Amino acid sequence: MIQLPLSKLSDVGTTIFSQMTQLAQEHEAINLSQGFPDFMPDPALLDYVDHFIKKGFNQYAPLGGMIGLKEEIARKIEDSHGAVYHPDSEITVTAGGTQAIFTAIAALVKKDDEVIIFEPAYDCYEPTVELFGGIVKRFEMKAPDYEIDWNAVKGLVSEHTRMIIINNPNNPAGKILHENDLKELINIVRDTSILILSDEVYENIVFDGKKHLSISQYPELRERSLMVASFGKLFHVTGWKTGYCAAPKSLMDEFRKVHQFNVFSVNTPMQLALAEYMKNPEHYLHLGSFFQEKRDFLRQGLAGTSFELLDCEGTYFQAVSYSKISDQDDLDFATMLTANHKVATVPFSSFYKNRLNEHVIRLCFAKKQETLERALEHLSKL
Repeated sequence: MIQLPLSKLSDVGTTIFSQMTQLAQEHEAINLSQGFPDFMPDPALLDYVDHFIKKGFNQYAPLGGMIGLKEEIARKIEDSHGAVYHPDSEITVTAGGTQAIFTAIAALVKKDDEVIIFEPAYDCYEPTVELFGGIVKRFEMKAPDYEIDWNAVKGLVSEHTRMIIINNPNNPAGKILHENDLKELINIVRDTSILILSDEVYENIVFDGKKHLSISQYPELRERSLMVASFGKLFHVTGWKTGYCAAPKSLMDEFRKVHQFNVFSVNTPMQLALAEYMKNPEHYLHLGSFFQEKRDFLRQGLAGTSFELLDCEGTYFQAVSYSKISDQDDLDFATMLTANHKVATVPFSSFYKNRLNEHVIRLCFAKKQETLERALEHLSKL
């Protein structure tokens, strides 16, 4: 029998999101695990897609994306953050935020380069770094505050540090970076060649009058950063897998070297539809208040239970502690919750390399009102 070579990602299996969604289907549970809306996007956006498909825009788009969409992206960034990116040379449309993250790491991280990440971390960061021979160094943010000790982060930096990956607002913790955080980051990278990969896919979902601080707002950071965003999160179309990356031309040139052999280009009629839809900023400026209403409804419903609500400053995820309910580890508790109480969630330990168990789970509230009502009905019985 032929001896096959070892896997490059031998420790990687099916994602926790797929596992919990499958478990939800098996037990006919309400799925608050995977981060996707269960409601329709704006019909006007769908009409634009239909229009461009029927007009014959069904072939390859340019490598960097349709110019009309890139111009709208550049306008959005300038209006929101005061940062100017050249649409043609500094913005690339991608097949979702995850592809943009993968491509940035593939283009810029070499064997034995060190990459600093903050846990709890989106699960694509670490395996992608390892796939290209990089070494991951982790800072663990812990419940209930998930604050960053920047002195500890500085201690992770070495002459081999190639990149720092930040996720702001953070999935799954729901925390946002504040002015002092960005100033600390500036101090760490000043006079170094360290790159920053800034995952900002939830940038428009920030609550309670707080403001998202983008990496692009800070010239000392912008010049060394690749910023990633997602239309799936912006317009409730996660299945379209469309996002973008913005970066200075020197970094974008490297990004596109990989992008052209990874996906080359992205769905043409979707790009054209998004470009038309984005001409009205009101289509995304209301997003924070839209999801805050859902967050507040979920929090009010859980306030009368034994779950302990953790802060949620952004994203469409609510973290809760169940330590007053059970001493089970979080994967077992989430599995029990799905099987016995028909609500699927995600255990926080899956966002840590060492499976840190602090008795915390994540609930997605990007759901219809009736979905949240049914979930609360089940959860209130614990």
